[in-house]
Amino acid sequence: MAFPTLVLRGGRVIDPSRKLDEISDLVIVDGKIASIGATKATAEVIDCSGKIVAPGFVDLHVHLREPGHEYKEDIASGARAAAAGGFTTICCMPNTEPPNDNRAVTELIVRRAREAACVNVRPVGAISKGLKGESLAEMGEMKDAGIVAVSDDGKPVMNGALMRRALEYARTFGLPVVQHAEDLDLAQGGLMNEGAVSTRIGLRGQPSAAESTMVARDLELVALTGARYHVAHISTAASVRLLREAKARKLPVTCEVTPHHLTLTDAACAHYDTHAKCAPPLRTTDDIAALKAGLADGTIDCIATDHAPHSSQDKAVEFAEASFGMIGLETAFALCLRLLDEGVLSLSALLGKLTYAPARVFELGAGTLAIGAPADVVVLDLTQERTFSRSHSKSRNSPFWGQTLRGAVAYTVVGGNIVHRESE
Repeated sequence: MAFPTLVLRGGRVIDPSRKLDEISDLVIVDGKIASIGATKATAEVIDCSGKIVAPGFVDLHVHLREPGHEYKEDIASGARAAAAGGFTTICCMPNTEPPNDNRAVTELIVRRAREAACVNVRPVGAISKGLKGESLAEMGEMKDAGIVAVSDDGKPVMNGALMRRALEYARTFGLPVVQHAEDLDLAQGGLMNEGAVSTRIGLRGQPSAAESTMVARDLELVALTGARYHVAHISTAASVRLLREAKARKLPVTCEVTPHHLTLTDAACAHYDTHAKCAPPLRTTDDIAALKAGLADGTIDCIATDHAPHSSQDKAVEFAEASFGMIGLETAFALCLRLLDEGVLSLSALLGKLTYAPARVFELGAGTLAIGAPADVVVLDLTQERTFSRSHSKSRNSPFWGQTLRGAVAYTVVGGNIVHRESE
């Protein structure tokens, strides 16, 4: 007779993948979900009364900086930050040094994750060799080594012919192609969104059309090739409209949005705060409204953090010289909870955007509490407030640093093991 190793007792169990929402016990045996229902079993018991028990979050867009930039983050520290944020599966981008554009680097990341990470780490391989946009990387070899998607990350594939070949090649391996949608010729090195704020403070802006024109081009290539295409960190109203139309055409397209693009406008840059400098840039209130509408109607499939750690030396410089990006794993849930407060999404729908929806985009087999599934679980406290003044990440580059946020991750469980306790 098998005995449970862990019981999460009396919580509100919500599993959007199965449309489950009930007060119950969740029983974990041998690292897997054994049952959901009242139990008198004796084991390690966690009282989850008044809390939410849900599948562990899945993040399709994280920068772990290893190999090459471990002073900013490494696989171990990034995984700890993920666990603290409720994420049990994270996908790490290929802009490492050297880039993840070949089997050897992929195998290194997979091995280091197995040795050092407390959460599941799934690597994303490069589209092109050296992320240079000139020739295709060996997607097949990287797929064999463990990648789940391909992307040149912050370097958009500008060459349309190469992008077509990438889509065709990726399709043969069943890999989605992830695009940082930015027409560099239109962006012209812009430091923030082009608009009233950039004009007033004298910073070079990039028009929102730099994103949407790239999305429009790529959608035509998707129609041509039939390949799976995913838009990273969508940020403009025009891009949302284009993706909505593409889905109406039944094209195999998906997209993600970040918590900071749902929360902050370009006004956050008004005082030259380099922590608000990100790519794509923070946009306008109209763009945020369109992003929220896209989440609500299903145009935007999921939420991803684009966790981008940078050292103080990368950010404590003039705005023009500062690196793009902010950390986001540990603030994501609290920021997303505002969508519930605003009536944009129900709690179940919000959790779906963080769990089974992203898992489905990359076919990760995660984000569910189905019986027999790996016991990757998060316990959430919707009312607890905390000041974001400490982080498991090596970096501190967040515009939310020092702010009091509502919504906390009480426990994170990966494979039946507790990897995060808020009380500790």
